[in-house]
Amino acid sequence: MTSKWNYLSHYTDEQRHDDELARRFANCAPISDLLLQRGITSLSDAEKFFHPSLRDLHDPFLMPDMDKAVDRLNRAMGSKEKIMVYGDYDVDGTTAVALVYRYLQNFYSEIDYYIPTRYDEGYGISRRSIDMAAEQGVKLIIILDCGIKAIDEIAYAKQKGIDFIICDHHVPDDELPPAVAILNPKLEGSTYPCQHLSGCGVGYKFMQAFSISNGIGTAELDGMLDLVAVSIAADIVPMVDENRVMAYVGLKRLNSNPNMGLRAIIRTCGLGGKEITISDVIFKIGPRINASGRMQSGREAVELLVSRDMKDATRRSIAIDQYNKDRKELDKRITEEANAILDSRGEMDSDKRSIVIYNKDWHKGIIGIVASRLTELYYKPAVVLTFANGLATGSSRSVQGFDVYKAVESTRDLLENFGGHTYAVGLSMKEENLPEFTRRFEEYVASNILDEQLTPQIDIDAVISFGQITPEFVSTLRLFNPFGPGNQKPTFCSRRVKDFGTSKLVGKQLEHIKLELVDDTSGKVFNAIAFNASQYFEKIHDGCYFDICFTIEENKHRNAASTLQLLVKQIHICDD
Repeated sequence: MTSKWNYLSHYTDEQRHDDELARRFANCAPISDLLLQRGITSLSDAEKFFHPSLRDLHDPFLMPDMDKAVDRLNRAMGSKEKIMVYGDYDVDGTTAVALVYRYLQNFYSEIDYYIPTRYDEGYGISRRSIDMAAEQGVKLIIILDCGIKAIDEIAYAKQKGIDFIICDHHVPDDELPPAVAILNPKLEGSTYPCQHLSGCGVGYKFMQAFSISNGIGTAELDGMLDLVAVSIAADIVPMVDENRVMAYVGLKRLNSNPNMGLRAIIRTCGLGGKEITISDVIFKIGPRINASGRMQSGREAVELLVSRDMKDATRRSIAIDQYNKDRKELDKRITEEANAILDSRGEMDSDKRSIVIYNKDWHKGIIGIVASRLTELYYKPAVVLTFANGLATGSSRSVQGFDVYKAVESTRDLLENFGGHTYAVGLSMKEENLPEFTRRFEEYVASNILDEQLTPQIDIDAVISFGQITPEFVSTLRLFNPFGPGNQKPTFCSRRVKDFGTSKLVGKQLEHIKLELVDDTSGKVFNAIAFNASQYFEKIHDGCYFDICFTIEENKHRNAASTLQLLVKQIHICDD
């Protein structure tokens, strides 16, 4: 699907940078524009952006209920109560549980952790887990990355003498569970400066507050920021404010002295010796941790992440790597089946503005991934459902700019449960409600989605010539890391480039183009790769001028010089 090129201009004349910033980047003008698009207008702000520091983290006690949460935890430890750390089975939940459990283990032994099974218990808190906790004498449960909607379950736990501290980041309802404390920066009335923490990030802030209240130095806690960085990348929360600080410091830890379980994963997926980036976490590390909860049990991921023995960690990472291979096979098969169904329905040419698809036999752990793939292919909000635990259960994903949470929420009277974010929601309903859900979901999307949101767009940060891609430019661009929502990797456009004469088709089916490109502004030849762009090869090979939009990629191994390559997102052949 061809994307619209959207040239960004996120600032007005009044927001232009000061003279000091302009002088600093006089030889790298695009850098100034990139900073302005991120709201950075002074040299001092630029220095702070380029060099994130833990000193810039917010006071954790600014979060509502933090004092109550710390007080209840201190009382539990002082009274030798049994504590359970409970979390979701995805990357965010398992990293959060690993962080809080391992950190508190340094000071307290009456503590255990629990991850519900996706297939027997489902998302969030189950009565089964509460009964088990009560039988074990647990008096306090710290729940991470879920719990904000568990009103009945927490009330049930309260009857059994179990208190809850909720550490969540999902959108809350008007009615809140009867927990001792609720730590969630999205709570109505919250003035916490960073509203879009990951679940693991909320857990980190809780432990930070615990440390401060007990006069404990945070060096050990800060050494666990690699887990937070993994959660931030995998959960795709905005890479701004203290998320960016924690991801920056966590990535450094990931590259120097990572958690033993993460070190084992790094070796297993072939990242050893390579400089690990956010992209590596998203596409290699995160999926392996997730595969445990998708294919078997999220507890296995926590067991890996809390391991203190390298031999044990390696064994566990190999098992999780196999889960990931199995997941890929299932993902491929189910996506093909879903596409066949949608193709038979004429979905590509349909006037419908959403997709709802249901198959009883699909694997519950894979449908969120399939929803993402269908959204990418058809560029419509998609809901994919299967049958589990007596209900039609599934996941929804959305296109850029459209709030699928509100779309799902509009049908809440048909649902047994739902929860999530702007772009991803989990939901379940009685099977007989599916036709009405499908109708009303489409009705809401059709009434609220904008035409431009149904067309993929590539945001172009700046138009540059090859002559502007200097060593100084590339070096400064590196300081924009880590990238993510709110601080995406800059995409550039270069106009009227052409083949140096050596470009060729590559790939198993010769579907990609390996390019060597030049333009009229310099004598430099740039290596580039354009995936799935073979349809342009003939004209490029004939010497036609063309425009490209691209990102600048560096392939860097530790203690070795980096190589530069342009990753071409799209090609426009020039008319003349």
